[in-house]
Amino acid sequence: MDKLITAAAGGFLFPVFEYFYGPGSAVASLMVTLLFFISMDWLSGSRASKKDKTYSSRYGIDGVFRMFFMLLLPAGGHLLDVAFGTPGIVFGVFVFGLLYHTIKSMTANAIRAGWADWLPIHTMEKVTGWVQSEMEYKLSRAAKRMEEREGTPNGKAQ
Repeated sequence: MDKLITAAAGGFLFPVFEYFYGPGSAVASLMVTLLFFISMDWLSGSRASKKDKTYSSRYGIDGVFRMFFMLLLPAGGHLLDVAFGTPGIVFGVFVFGLLYHTIKSMTANAIRAGWADWLPIHTMEKVTGWVQSEMEYKLSRAAKRMEEREGTPNGKAQ
């Protein structure tokens, strides 16, 4: 019976996930990565606020809604990609932007929590710098492609 319930849930949830986020293992990996770092940010933020006595259950409840909002942004990006016929550009911009923001927030929270001695701060700064430069590159490339597309009849390359 457990296997039947699991199969039914998977048979329903997998197509829903692919509809909202897109197909492929890269999409699934990016969303798992995003969820992982959002969880790490939440964990480090909770510990930091407990340590500096700024913990508020109201802020924590808002955090749950923030997390769902952050996880839905890439879905909106994918839906826009489908609408505009772009190959995952908006989805990628949202995911990389959220990862950049979340990793920076997680790092700051971990430092506030007193965990700096156990963190490779220099490496984390490099990662966030890379994500930012990669995001800027992708935004620039996407803008260039959109300009090229708009310059051709019916928006299609000849």
